[in-house]
Amino acid sequence: MKSLVISVDLGEPDYTAHAEEFLMLASGAGADIVEVLTARRSRPDAAGFIGSGKIEEAAALVKATGAEVVLFDQPLSPAQQRNLERQFEVRVVDRVALILDIFALRAKSHEGKLQVELAQLQHLSTRLTRLWTHLERQRGGIGVRGPGESQLETDRRLIGVRVRALRERLDRLQRQRLTQRRARVRGQTLSVSLVGYTNAGKSTLFNALTRADAYAANQLFATLDTTTRRVWIEGAGQVVVSDTVGFIRALPPMLIAAFRATLEETVHADLLLHVVDAASPQRDEQAFEVNKVLRDIGADEIPQIRVYNKIDMAGYDPRVERNEHGTIARVFVSALKRSGLDGLRQSIAEFGGLTGNDARNETVQPE
Repeated sequence: MKSLVISVDLGEPDYTAHAEEFLMLASGAGADIVEVLTARRSRPDAAGFIGSGKIEEAAALVKATGAEVVLFDQPLSPAQQRNLERQFEVRVVDRVALILDIFALRAKSHEGKLQVELAQLQHLSTRLTRLWTHLERQRGGIGVRGPGESQLETDRRLIGVRVRALRERLDRLQRQRLTQRRARVRGQTLSVSLVGYTNAGKSTLFNALTRADAYAANQLFATLDTTTRRVWIEGAGQVVVSDTVGFIRALPPMLIAAFRATLEETVHADLLLHVVDAASPQRDEQAFEVNKVLRDIGADEIPQIRVYNKIDMAGYDPRVERNEHGTIARVFVSALKRSGLDGLRQSIAEFGGLTGNDARNETVQPE
């Protein structure tokens, strides 16, 4: 679909990385980007975010390029989105809606699809006014007391019913996960979760560690569904390894809420392997964003080892680094080249060898 991208520079120091990331998101959603319009502002305009001058420029570009949709790299309020669509006469998709669209495209499991639908409905419920022009009251008739519902009220009620049904189904799946987790605890099986910024190479590392075939690709949010495998690691015995959804800056709150059941694999893990793209210039900022989401879901106290992946692209050698207490803090690997994995397995085994509650205290905490 022909798409005009509007990129807004609000004076943030990492604006360039933010803009490039959004273009990757757009491409991942299947957009045919015909033009990128950059707008610089000190703060958003209440009515249209980018101001009347840029709106006119963008409207002209829509007509000149034949764009069918405008992709906005910032979250928009319902009023801003409605005003922009009135000016452009095409659909406007903001950053939140684009991420939701990608999630809908990539979710494969039953639970993943339910979570995405819940997030989409929650987002949609605040924007119903822009979708309907036939909001007049339905006429009363035989057997009907008073005026009927407006189409808007009907839609809100139906969405509310569906949201409740989805939450009930997700609650049942969450209870099933809890039962499985309790069985693992009784069996004293070490639980390890891979976390990291999207496209850091988590799924590739997961496949390398577990000899699984989870989908992996060089794109944002290549996989959304948590995949869990048992693997034998010398010195640690049977280990349950989980690959979770990747994080991204300003992850929409409704997605964090909707994916809470899936992310609980992270919350209840014994150890987190925080996978970082060693070749990314924004690796420190990305790691910060991951730790911020971990705090949001209550997983910030779980011990973690930072795993620097893609060292073949960054020019690093595989190695294991310890902190001042002698505890393993960083492991450098290339999941694609399968180098440094022995050091990672030894790190997991060393953690598994720690006994009792001391394990959580002795293992490195997030940087």
